[in-house]
Amino acid sequence: MARIEDILGEAGYLAKQQEGFVVRPAQIQMSQRIAETIAARKILLVEAGTGTGKTFAYLVPALQSGAKVIISTGSRHLQDQLFKKDLPRLLAGLGHRPHALLKGRNNYLCLYRLEQTVDMYRWQLKMGFEDLDKVKAWSLTTDQGDINSLAEVAEDAPVWSLVTSTAESCLGSACAHYENCFVAKARARAQESQVVVVNHHLFLADAVMRDEGFAEILPQAEVIIFDEAHQLPDVASQFFGEMISSRQILDLVRDARTELAQAAADMGPMKEVLDTPEPIIAMVRQAMGEPPRRGKFMDIDQAVQQPMQDLEQALKTLHELLKSQAERSRGLEKLVERSAGLLQGFTQLHHARQVTEEVHWFEAFKQSWSLGVTPLDVQQPFQDMMAAHPAAWILTSATLAVDGDFSYFARQLGLSSADGEVFESPFDYAKQGLLYAPRNLPDPRQDDYLLRLVDEIRVLLAASQGRAFLLFTSHRALRQAAEMLHDLPWPVLVQGSQPRHSLLQAFREAGNAVLLGTGSFWEGVDVQGEALSLVVIDKLPFSSPGDPLLEARTAVIQQRGGSAFFELQLPQAIMSLKQGAGRLIRSISDRGVLVIADPRLYTQAYGRSIVAALPRMARTHDRAKVVDFFKKEEPCASVST
Repeated sequence: MARIEDILGEAGYLAKQQEGFVVRPAQIQMSQRIAETIAARKILLVEAGTGTGKTFAYLVPALQSGAKVIISTGSRHLQDQLFKKDLPRLLAGLGHRPHALLKGRNNYLCLYRLEQTVDMYRWQLKMGFEDLDKVKAWSLTTDQGDINSLAEVAEDAPVWSLVTSTAESCLGSACAHYENCFVAKARARAQESQVVVVNHHLFLADAVMRDEGFAEILPQAEVIIFDEAHQLPDVASQFFGEMISSRQILDLVRDARTELAQAAADMGPMKEVLDTPEPIIAMVRQAMGEPPRRGKFMDIDQAVQQPMQDLEQALKTLHELLKSQAERSRGLEKLVERSAGLLQGFTQLHHARQVTEEVHWFEAFKQSWSLGVTPLDVQQPFQDMMAAHPAAWILTSATLAVDGDFSYFARQLGLSSADGEVFESPFDYAKQGLLYAPRNLPDPRQDDYLLRLVDEIRVLLAASQGRAFLLFTSHRALRQAAEMLHDLPWPVLVQGSQPRHSLLQAFREAGNAVLLGTGSFWEGVDVQGEALSLVVIDKLPFSSPGDPLLEARTAVIQQRGGSAFFELQLPQAIMSLKQGAGRLIRSISDRGVLVIADPRLYTQAYGRSIVAALPRMARTHDRAKVVDFFKKEEPCASVST
């Protein structure tokens, strides 16, 4: 077996294959540490700074172990990159190992649902027929049915919700298309492979609910690697809780309408039963108040109680209708099971009582809403899941520790006894980057803060000539800033105006664009080179004080005499900020300016803790030094405060 140095070292396989390959000592050290953990079947937490090369650092020892390996990522983008680029590149030198990509059901075309939709589209679809025609033609040529491979149809196109696989609609072996089922084929490939690449949602959905078919593979795993592991606590909270959304109910009604029209067309009047839920769902949404709104269910307006009771009755009536016709088709049988589960879940959430171990919440969006119950603590269920699958567990990310300390992350998942190690980035941040904290901005809570920030941004963009990410902590601030900056002389790209991958492609191709984003643009985005030279973060990313989960967890910490700010809110904000800051320097030749506009960075004592956790860039409050930084061809290490 080849040594790790034979692959990652100066005379190793990758150095021979890739021109300009740079040996990274931290990558080799990380790889060796992971190899030791795999051999000992232990648990390891690893923070790998940007540029460490963590993907190859864990892939090499995992592949060399000969064990059954499951790699779980936080995003589909990284999942695809691992499977299509990184794994094939390594396997070309290490020798072939069977490997498979397994995604959640909704990433695969369902031939049964496609057939139904094609039969019914003339009156059912509220869209052009063009996308459906493209999907139908593609279905005759695709081998794997992965919807991401059909670039001609946008990933958020309405047609996908009608033709992709769902656990609720799946007929299993009774389906006429079972032999050609893309989900079944993907599972079969995964079972036969040494390395299986999944994502956190699929991993936890199946570990908890066992409805994705992944549970057949998990017991075989000897090595389990979570990349982008910083996302795990939030994802685990989702899957160890319960949630019902208005979209689930509308999907049930839509599928019931289709199946009944096909299998029970001779039945008496159905229209009233099928048409009843939608207007009630809209009434619930209206009674929840102005969106976006999220809060404890006990604080919800009383006006929402009557439409919720009406919706519960409408679901009961729909369930009875489906049950009366169930014998007509396997599809109707499945809809009976699905409506029963949805009715039970909605009833439980509607009438649930608040208990100390969980939070009962609601959330209202522009056209939809959700009800949920989330546990305050996922330590025990996560530990139970790990105990049920003895293996080497590797959890890695660029942001797992707060100034070298893993306590905050480890505590959330009950991993306090796990080993942890930080491998620093090889980048020379002191020369490549500059942290600018402007002194001329007011407190972020003041009404004129955003207006003043936009004035500052205009000056900075003039210095950088565009080439910027403007990252916001709220969608409201994003929208307002986009309106104020629409007249910039560079291309202005705004999150939500087109699919995420299209925005990033347009940003790279433009070379001088300005992209405004929030949420998903804070992490997992890799733009190397001069196209991105300025990252502006509007505020320190503290969670909203009105968030019901944060409020409940804060109360628990305070009851035992702790400080919720220092134990929960500050570490959480630091990890989020590190993700946003990590968008700037992506290679050894990159250089740029990170702007944290929030004056609390230097007016509050905790600001020192935040700065200490960020990459060790030169720092300044002087805008002139930012302008000077962009004027210089070569990076300068001597920029002072």
